[in-house]
Amino acid sequence: MLTPLDIENKRFKKKPFGYSELEVEEFLTKVVEDYEKLYKENIELKDKIAVLNEGIQHYKSIEETLQNTLVVAQSTGEEIKKNAYEKAENILKEAETKASQIIANANQEVSKINYRYEELKRNISVFKAKIESLIHAQLDMMKSFEAETKDE
Repeated sequence: MLTPLDIENKRFKKKPFGYSELEVEEFLTKVVEDYEKLYKENIELKDKIAVLNEGIQHYKSIEETLQNTLVVAQSTGEEIKKNAYEKAENILKEAETKASQIIANANQEVSKINYRYEELKRNISVFKAKIESLIHAQLDMMKSFEAETKDE
């Protein structure tokens, strides 16, 4: 690609009856000025494009990071949810086990109380029989004492 200096330093051979040297010089000066503006503008635009491309790369990197973060967050959320369900199931099973144990203990306690109740009923019956026997014995003694005192 030609640079503005290449155009400015270009010299043409002079020939008799050729173009007006002044017009050619003025035209070349104008071409050099315009070309120099375009050349500088082209460099500036290339620099802007490079900066914008860097920005795009930066935002693509951020986008990729965000996508990765989103994937990690989703998998972490699913993991937390799964762990919560497992923990809930374990708590429920543990509660059911404890409830079964409490019911079994309560049934065992009821059985003990029923056994004690029946034992007390038997003891009361035995005690009642002994008291009745004692009362009958006392009545018999009184009757015999009465009969002895009447006979005298």
